[in-house]
Amino acid sequence: MLRQLERLYLYDMRKDELYEIDQTGFEFLKRCNGRQRLSELTSDKDFLETCLREGLLLIGPTPHDRRFNVRPSPIPSLRYLEVQLTSRCNLKCKHCYLGEPIRADLPLSALLSALEEFEQIQGLRALFSGGEPLLYPHLRALNEALPPHRIRKVLLTNGTLVSTKNYHDWCHFDEIQFSLDGLQAGHESIRGPGTFEQTMRGVKAATEKGIPISIATMAHRYNLKEFDALAKWIDGQGVVEWNIDVPCAAGRLSENPDFLVTPEEGAPFLKYATRGSYHGSDEPFACGYHLCTVTPGGDVLKCGFFKERPLGALTEGLEVCWKRTRPVPLNQLECASCPHVSDCKGGCRFRAESPLGRDPVMCRLYGVQE
Repeated sequence: MLRQLERLYLYDMRKDELYEIDQTGFEFLKRCNGRQRLSELTSDKDFLETCLREGLLLIGPTPHDRRFNVRPSPIPSLRYLEVQLTSRCNLKCKHCYLGEPIRADLPLSALLSALEEFEQIQGLRALFSGGEPLLYPHLRALNEALPPHRIRKVLLTNGTLVSTKNYHDWCHFDEIQFSLDGLQAGHESIRGPGTFEQTMRGVKAATEKGIPISIATMAHRYNLKEFDALAKWIDGQGVVEWNIDVPCAAGRLSENPDFLVTPEEGAPFLKYATRGSYHGSDEPFACGYHLCTVTPGGDVLKCGFFKERPLGALTEGLEVCWKRTRPVPLNQLECASCPHVSDCKGGCRFRAESPLGRDPVMCRLYGVQE
């Protein structure tokens, strides 16, 4: 897909990769609409050969009409949208930051309108979470509505309910991210007995159906010794991404402090991550510059961790709410003078000790002592 963000890009939805291109390349690709012969198109030969070699352009024997949705995005661009479909969950994980949620489900009509608008304003990747999204009462209807949307659709699940029997509830997602917090002992210590085997069955079902999988892991007191073995298992699964985080005392984790690890203990495990999702940017702003969250109750949040400070209600329109966002410039952070700030982006604002404070985990990761 072509995307007009802060700059001009070609987005490969299959690989979740963004290629910056110049105006000449952008205009050429707009003409690659499936209705013109190669001989009718002109471009730099090297650029054309690169696109063909990378599979970004295909030469077909017959016309194949393509329509491009290209318009300037808001600034900053909203590239990543987390949609919390439901607050329902079949587990009571000891580290869940949501705590004990009020039961709610995002109305299907509001959800589909939000996806349409997200695509129109040049969105790239939608993350469907919960609660547990497989408990969303309209999941099959959502799944059936996904194919026309030219965005990458990722299902975030604990995996215990994924099976070949409900394949038609999740078959149109481009990726499924499974929460896996260690091997059996470490995973079940925080998610409950029997959950490891159930999640493994879910991973197997998705893999057998050919859907790319990714893994999300929380570092906690009882899985630190399992990371080497877990990394070896992940390496053999063809996982497209391993996302690792070190949680702080919030939600249920504040009631289970024995699972907490210190920043010094947790930071080294972030290095195990492979191609972890990064929702920042090259611009000089703190984390989440291109990300927002929609809650099951229809609130639009700058970040899912800050539910008490919504940007507005989804009924106002996604773009209207997003334009109220106020990114935090890196030069306003307490750590603005740190030589690593342009790389870590100040870390996680929720994990930081104050709105403009340091994230102690990222400080330890970069070898900075407060």
